[in-house]
Amino acid sequence: MAWATLRRSWLVTRRAYPWTYFVGNLLLGVLTMGLAHLGLRVLGGGEVGAEFREKSGTGDYLGYIAVGAAALMFVKHCILWTGKAMIQEQREGTMGALIVAPARRLPYLAGFSMFSFTAVALEVAVLFGCATLLGVRLAPTGWGDGLLALAGLALAVFGMSVVLSNVMIVAGEAHITQNSVFYAIAVLSGFTFPRPYLPEALQWLGEVVPVTAAMDVVRGVFNAGTGVDPGRLTATLLIGLLYTTAGFLAMPWAERRAMERSY
Repeated sequence: MAWATLRRSWLVTRRAYPWTYFVGNLLLGVLTMGLAHLGLRVLGGGEVGAEFREKSGTGDYLGYIAVGAAALMFVKHCILWTGKAMIQEQREGTMGALIVAPARRLPYLAGFSMFSFTAVALEVAVLFGCATLLGVRLAPTGWGDGLLALAGLALAVFGMSVVLSNVMIVAGEAHITQNSVFYAIAVLSGFTFPRPYLPEALQWLGEVVPVTAAMDVVRGVFNAGTGVDPGRLTATLLIGLLYTTAGFLAMPWAERRAMERSY
């Protein structure tokens, strides 16, 4: 079922590709990179302070922003496709048929995730192309480390998407929910600035968000050059699996609530 869902999503997208969505996402990342470049040159004189180096583990500010912007694009893309899959069925009036069909939710949502992971690759490639023009040169610690970091981030995002899917169909609303999540993770999970700049209470709050530990692993591989942190990778896998398990266990209840509310 996962392959069928992936194939259907690609067929629909190929025939009616949402170029405005693609351009909007890409512009956000490119403008973020552009503003970071101007800020570094105009305000920082091309240099970063010792405090930033200490808190981020790197002196490459533009590389730090490029990785964060690409990762945030990756996270948003997956949530918008996987997290909204069930509420889209609800809006189209087909969720009842999906519920009674002999189809498991894991391969169904996994198909949307695989589609989103492959579709976002084009956006990320264009973003890094623009970053390269600005002088960004990433130095990952190896293909193995890079794949582990991306796999951990993918699992973390998938777990969040499953939980959010339940929230969306119960509430019957997606935009406020997804935008609230995007703003929260942008602040708490270290996408655009080092988390040590946050108050200690918010740093602890960020630890309950699956992508926080995942971003620490990604930063270590692509920015700091320290490789995969086993402790943070373990935390990523554990909290990602916890969210995924909790989401699927709660899904039957969420579906019943959604169907009751629709009637």
